[in-house]
Amino acid sequence: VRCDVTDLGSLESAVAKTVERFGGIDAAFANAGRGLDAAGTVKGDPDAWRSLVDVNIMGVLYTARVTLPELEKTRGTLVLTGSAAGRTHIEGSIYGATKWFVHGYAGNLAPQMRKWGGRCALVAPGMVDTPFFDEPKPGKIQPADVAAAVLHAIEAPPTVSVREIALMPND
Repeated sequence: VRCDVTDLGSLESAVAKTVERFGGIDAAFANAGRGLDAAGTVKGDPDAWRSLVDVNIMGVLYTARVTLPELEKTRGTLVLTGSAAGRTHIEGSIYGATKWFVHGYAGNLAPQMRKWGGRCALVAPGMVDTPFFDEPKPGKIQPADVAAAVLHAIEAPPTVSVREIALMPND
């Protein structure tokens, strides 16, 4: 089901269609994200910042808002995509600041979800070889590596809550 994570109504429709088709939601993965062409505050583009915040922060909040009621019914798992950039200070990085938000939000959601038997996990990769970058990064983390980490968090035994997985390229 296609949707726009910056449009709450679009996400609500996608979740409703998913629940109608499959009878519920056991896991959700807030993975949409974007970067900036021009880094920094003084030389950055405020319109690009707005788009960045809309996807990287509001998209995560909207995804949580519409999936949490369904996940509560199934005692499901919500996985959020953080970043290595959300674990360290990077000079002037507004992108990194949005990922700091995601890290903090995942940490805040986990105890809330635990109250009803749900789990919240954060997957924080370093550089991944995806179209996120203009040039291919074949020696870096592969998308399948990130997918395996997400599945690890979702498929963990019920006695385990995987709170954070940090993935870094091995080069």
